[in-house]
Amino acid sequence: MKLESLPLPQPLITLLNEQGYTDLYPPQQLAYEAGIFDGANLLVTTPTASGKTLVAIMATGRLILKGLGKAVYLTPLRALASEKYEEFKALEQLEKPDGSSVRVAISTGDYDSSGESLGSGDVIILTNERFDSILRHNASWIEHVKLFVADEVHLVGDGHRGPTLETLLTKILAFASDSQILALSATVTNSETIAKWLGAKLVDVKWRPVKLLEGVYHYNQIVFADGSSRNIVPSGRGGPIDAALDSLRNGGQSLVFTETRRRAVSLATKSSEVVAKLLSQKEKREAIGMSEEIMAEGEETELSRNLAKAASGGSAFHHAGLSSEHRRIVEDGFRRGVIKVLCATPTLAAGVNLPARRVVVSSLMRYDTEYGGQTLLSVLEYKQLAGRAGRPKFDTVGEVVVVTPPSMEPQDVIEQYVKGEPEPLRSQLSNISALRTHILAAIATYPGMSKQDLNNLFSKTLFAIQYQKETVEARVSRGLDYLLEEGLVEARGIRFIATEFGRRVSMLYIDPATGVLFKNALKHAADGADKTVGILHLVASCPDFTPKFYFRNHDWEEAIEFLEEHKDEFILPMAKERSLSFGDALKDFRTLMAMHGWINELHEDKLLNRYGVEPGDLHRAVENGDWLLYSLGEIAKLVGKNALLREIGEVRERNRYGIKKELIPLTTLKGVGRVRARTLYNAGYTSLEKVSAANVDAIATLPKIGVKTAKLIKQQLQKRRSR
Repeated sequence: MKLESLPLPQPLITLLNEQGYTDLYPPQQLAYEAGIFDGANLLVTTPTASGKTLVAIMATGRLILKGLGKAVYLTPLRALASEKYEEFKALEQLEKPDGSSVRVAISTGDYDSSGESLGSGDVIILTNERFDSILRHNASWIEHVKLFVADEVHLVGDGHRGPTLETLLTKILAFASDSQILALSATVTNSETIAKWLGAKLVDVKWRPVKLLEGVYHYNQIVFADGSSRNIVPSGRGGPIDAALDSLRNGGQSLVFTETRRRAVSLATKSSEVVAKLLSQKEKREAIGMSEEIMAEGEETELSRNLAKAASGGSAFHHAGLSSEHRRIVEDGFRRGVIKVLCATPTLAAGVNLPARRVVVSSLMRYDTEYGGQTLLSVLEYKQLAGRAGRPKFDTVGEVVVVTPPSMEPQDVIEQYVKGEPEPLRSQLSNISALRTHILAAIATYPGMSKQDLNNLFSKTLFAIQYQKETVEARVSRGLDYLLEEGLVEARGIRFIATEFGRRVSMLYIDPATGVLFKNALKHAADGADKTVGILHLVASCPDFTPKFYFRNHDWEEAIEFLEEHKDEFILPMAKERSLSFGDALKDFRTLMAMHGWINELHEDKLLNRYGVEPGDLHRAVENGDWLLYSLGEIAKLVGKNALLREIGEVRERNRYGIKKELIPLTTLKGVGRVRARTLYNAGYTSLEKVSAANVDAIATLPKIGVKTAKLIKQQLQKRRSR
């Protein structure tokens, strides 16, 4: 079916034609026939790269160009939000009925902001959590949204992200019933159940633009599910690398999924030794250039050195421990073909779009953080990895190769994973912690709800479809009791309203248990001694802090010394040594010691070597810590602990930049982070006044400063003086 035959505004058709879209893929045609342009709710479950995003773009463009309302596009990850933002930006070339241009907006953070300014956008790209916070703030533009696109809807079954996504969709069903829902996913076994929950028509097809060939590596041979096989040239570096190199020798790239970060680094390092020999002179120069770019970005660590070394040979690794900039460089290098073999943990499969001709699953095991050890990949997870195989417009076939121990027979793997059905999605709202968070949000957003109103709201969840009514109502009652007992909610007859404390906790977008911990600790915090360590410990101990760096046996001696040195600074009471609860009290100590090292300017490489904290994890901890320190300050205002506000603010600034207290004024300058601030301070420029009085040439000669940054610093200080 031709795109031009669809009932779409001609400018939209012309724009899409210019981007290379002329013929519809089968799933796109089925979405049209199911009523995507007639306002019908749709659940589209088709393989990766089968054209789901174009369905969303067409529906969004039509809605806006006809002046029918706004569209919100929801994604689970910031990286995906940025990716979709770039795709939807093309719509800004079009004009609305009033003659103004279409506007595309994006927001992925700042949960204490109402998001009111986003109302100037026609297409608003948001993470699920950001939209949840906007709902809690009652942004006025929400009533004008007539299309909600929920991407990666299978994550409703994810223990961490699922409850928020499920509650968002439930609220849309309950309070925006005149709006359209377009839910997108690659793999949903119980798609009929999900469609029933959403009141949606189902478009469920297995079609993909690139044929998928799945097989198992076994004794230097790939045995494919279709009965064919392929002999592999051994490199002496193991099955995963051999399978990846086989694709490279035939002009393709390979994605190698590993069960741990350490294995990703190891395989990338080993593969680069062989890949380097297969590169042309031009490719070698590009790889070396990329290696130099990695070393020039951020603080030098053992991890960055390993990455740069692998990249110089045309290989790389990708995992959450890398800094965001290094991940960006790797992703860009893979897209450009500079990186031939990319070894990654499975998190990449749920993130940015990086297809490869061949996907190698190096092990059917993965590390489960909740379980605390290795577990088998689920069929759903395997299908997500397999979905990355095959590059549309470049490959006619995408290949998935599973590497298993010699003791496993290929046919067993094929039966379980290749021919197996993904596990059905299950609601995660049965988790009482998640449920009470969303009960509080509902009461804070819609004051005066009765217990029956709450039951009615949660009766529209997937949770209610999959569990008995009595179970749902009992869990809701239990969550409500907690909120009442902890003073987050109070009863007014048969109705409930959020207290000032409860409203603030909901608006801050923190777990009610975090709010209660903060309030109780602050109330009993004694005045006097330095509370820097106590503030850090309080934040590191709360349920919302991630990632946590749990206590290891060889941390014991340092933890005891740390506790003794800072015993007067704690806000949370500490159990005595050798008491039954002392081990529990220590569980967040590795996190605390790492964050304390960070704010005392410990180099990232030392944080990695001493505490095993990789740059990506560190930066996520810093970002999360920034939000929680802000929230702690807001709770301190509520409970009247104003004397602690200055200190909380100082710790927040030190956490943000990784600096000691004396550098705080210097880091208020744009372009001055922890390294440049320390350089200025050690050179005698210990205050903004001294920097302002200095000659620009003198500042420019300092290490890591340079002429450009020196001029930027002086310009800022001149502007401040002129105010």
